[in-house]
Amino acid sequence: MNAYLARSARRLRAAIPLSQRDGLAFAGRALALARAEFVLLATIFIVAGGLWAFIGLAGEVREGETESFDRAVLLALRDPANLADPIGPAWLEEMVRDVTALGGNFVLTFVAAAVIGFLLLTRKHGAALLVFASVAGGTLLGTILKLGFERMRPDLVPHGAVVHTASFPSNHAMLSAVTYLTLGALLARLEVAPRVKGYFLALSVILTAIVGLSRIYLGVHWPTDVLAGWAVGSAWAMTVWLVALWLQRRGKVERIGTGEVEGGGGDRDPLRSHETKFN
Repeated sequence: MNAYLARSARRLRAAIPLSQRDGLAFAGRALALARAEFVLLATIFIVAGGLWAFIGLAGEVREGETESFDRAVLLALRDPANLADPIGPAWLEEMVRDVTALGGNFVLTFVAAAVIGFLLLTRKHGAALLVFASVAGGTLLGTILKLGFERMRPDLVPHGAVVHTASFPSNHAMLSAVTYLTLGALLARLEVAPRVKGYFLALSVILTAIVGLSRIYLGVHWPTDVLAGWAVGSAWAMTVWLVALWLQRRGKVERIGTGEVEGGGGDRDPLRSHETKFN
């Protein structure tokens, strides 16, 4: 099938006058540039929006403005006759415990290490460094933020899981956002088909969302802890991604998805990696 498409593409190019082919090539490069600029602007928007949301939530939490909201959400997820019993059937609570493990330190570390190992074996050192910097930096940032705020865990309902650290922001929510969004963006970068790219990105967002929601359901985090974790985690993951793109443009690391190291100050046409090759 691929060989047939390649032959068809070559015949089509041969049938088009050279001047028109140049025009089509220019249009293709212009479209690729527009897409690249859209992705860049969207990433910057996520970083700015995440930071703005976290700063706003942090200020409200310090002033105690979120207490009524947090309490209302936690109580809405509990049986009024028995606060130790979350709403829903018993199997749902067990399933949520399984889901929350997807944001645990061991699972996230194992997933990140496995991906880094694969990237190193396939000589994608820049991508491996991206994943390591994102996850390790996010872990350090989360620890610093918890020590800075030292918010108490919810005592309104019994906890559905064992916890040992402060509450704000939620490390499960934050590190899930950092890890899964980074990996989702990486996998999307390695793919060409838009539907597959969208699938990877949607899957990473869903994983991040359900892990955070599980922490609220189990009563181990206030809802604003999770919202703050999502905000700062998304901002951090996208910040690392922006740095990676900047380094690629300068030729310091290979373009993710190519495995080829650029050199000489990055004067290569940044749009060529977006062009479809049929030969």
